[in-house]
Amino acid sequence: MKAKKKLLTLLILSAGSVVVSGAGIAAVNKLIKMSAVSRNLLSEPEHQCYKWRLGDIYYTKTGSGKPLLLIHDLSSFSCGFEWSRLIPLLQEQYTIYTIDLLGCGRSEKINMTYTNYLYVQLITDFIHSVIGRRTNVIATGEAASIPIMACYSTPSLFDQIMLINPLSLLDYSQIPGRSARFFKFILDLPVIGTMIYHMASSRKSIETLFTEEFFCNPVSVTPYYTDRYYEAAHLGAYPKAVFTSCFCNYTKCNLVNALKKIDNSIYLVGGAKLGAISEQLEEYKKYNSSIETFLIPNTRELPQMEAPGQVCELIQTYL
Repeated sequence: MKAKKKLLTLLILSAGSVVVSGAGIAAVNKLIKMSAVSRNLLSEPEHQCYKWRLGDIYYTKTGSGKPLLLIHDLSSFSCGFEWSRLIPLLQEQYTIYTIDLLGCGRSEKINMTYTNYLYVQLITDFIHSVIGRRTNVIATGEAASIPIMACYSTPSLFDQIMLINPLSLLDYSQIPGRSARFFKFILDLPVIGTMIYHMASSRKSIETLFTEEFFCNPVSVTPYYTDRYYEAAHLGAYPKAVFTSCFCNYTKCNLVNALKKIDNSIYLVGGAKLGAISEQLEEYKKYNSSIETFLIPNTRELPQMEAPGQVCELIQTYL
């Protein structure tokens, strides 16, 4: 969190050093948004819409077999596109649902504070209303907390759960501190806050994330990935709302009690080239000894994009 605060502080200082009128900054913000979404790269002809009580939810359904729900990472630039290389390998065995979480990707983006509880309700309602039966779930990154808490709340809707590179349990236990209110106030400002968000979600920032954190092999990073993430970060009415909520820890939730009590099979998958991922995944087993862990060689945060064949093998073996 300290690194995140340092980054935002630098962005705020940078924004403050720009001598431009409010109208000028607003015009630049509008131009950035129009440019980012102009190519319509994330459009899919066969998508569907779930009319949830808090907003329209974009999702896709393909394949045949037992249901499998894929939940992308919880960030302002993530969406169901994250699973695009994996779906063709699984659709003959599973009925695959991908969902763009509220506030992300192509789903409705409302100006509100997003919380773990909100997403637990969304996933629970989606499985109940759209899938209609017990389902396997795979989630990645910060979103890994969502099926854990949803299963803890309503176990009858869930079968097996696979989590790809979940955060450490300590990270999930972070709560909004006093500084969160200040950062949220700044980010919620309609002009300066939006400018800071555009700096944090620039094309260059996303390219850097792919080459330094998401992919093990930077040569594999192409505009095909980064352009779509960049577009996802700027779609919708309030794309910065999820960024603000995640940054200020409103989307976090302590998982320890849920892990202790869940009886469902849980599998944790990590990118082997991520720092201390082995120790991080082993930490989960302290609270639920039945959890199984696996590492995928030569991958980092997005093995489902970097090594979809290996992820597919794990899914077919254990789900």
